[in-house]
Amino acid sequence: MEIILKEQELKQLLEEIIFKIFTEKREMLKEIIEEVIEDIALSKAIEEGRKNEFVSKNEIMDIIENGLKV
Repeated sequence: MEIILKEQELKQLLEEIIFKIFTEKREMLKEIIEEVIEDIALSKAIEEGRKNEFVSKNEIMDIIENGLKV
């Protein structure tokens, strides 16, 4: 079975779906936006970390076990 939609019908359908998401699925939309923001922040942190010197596994384990010494 093949369904054919005209451009205007598709546009109307998408508008209805988006409106329904904004009105009825606010929490789901909020969670999606939060996930996107977290992913962007993580990728920026990884990118920034690649610019700095690498830290050995032993140094990391020492900090975890003994705390950060300032």
